[in-house]
Amino acid sequence: MCMHVDLQVAVSSILSKLTGKDDTSAPPLTPKDIVAALQSRGWEAEIISASSISQDMVEVDPAGILKCVDGRGSDNTRMAGPKMPGGIYAIAHNRGTTSVDGLKEITKEVASNGHVPSVHGDHSADMLGCGFFRLWVTGEFDSMGYPRPEFDADQGAAAVKESGGVIEMHHGSHTEKVVYINLVENKTLEPDENDQRFIVDGWAAVKFNLDVVKFLVAAAATVEMLGGPRIAKIVVA
Repeated sequence: MCMHVDLQVAVSSILSKLTGKDDTSAPPLTPKDIVAALQSRGWEAEIISASSISQDMVEVDPAGILKCVDGRGSDNTRMAGPKMPGGIYAIAHNRGTTSVDGLKEITKEVASNGHVPSVHGDHSADMLGCGFFRLWVTGEFDSMGYPRPEFDADQGAAAVKESGGVIEMHHGSHTEKVVYINLVENKTLEPDENDQRFIVDGWAAVKFNLDVVKFLVAAAATVEMLGGPRIAKIVVA
């Protein structure tokens, strides 16, 4: 199932945030509008069907971790969970949740919704190895109106683990070539450290009642600030 109905937010909102231009007469958001908005930021973007990459699309597995969009290798093999920037940090970031207690509640919420909550670090920077969290805690999202977390990377990881979540550790360097924005509900792609790609499951933002526009904008901004590929494929049913 594709998220056309669930993504019925005003395209004027996403275009104004992505391009700085208002359009109060714009119709509801469609995958074509996402493409246009990304192109206005200098991205290459196209819509593809899930059937065209059927060999890569998998059903979401409840045993899979809800993990970061990071395409690098991992010490965890349960890769069939939803992908969001920073793992569950994306939910806290989108909602403006900045406290350890709030993060613990989100960890429990994710588990109660049938997913394994996670955050990650990497081999070179420990828990600051998550680029999304590093941008958030160092104030790179300040200009977008996001308050910084009141916890550091180690405190955040400890809170997630204490509340039943998983700590994933990545290894290797970033060599992602493309960003997949997947709108097909309950489907995902799995990372391949030998052919890296960022994977953003847009449908998961709807499942957790996030502001979808802000979620997509933050995902795009994260890739840009980290020097990733400005090449996107919007996956539809």
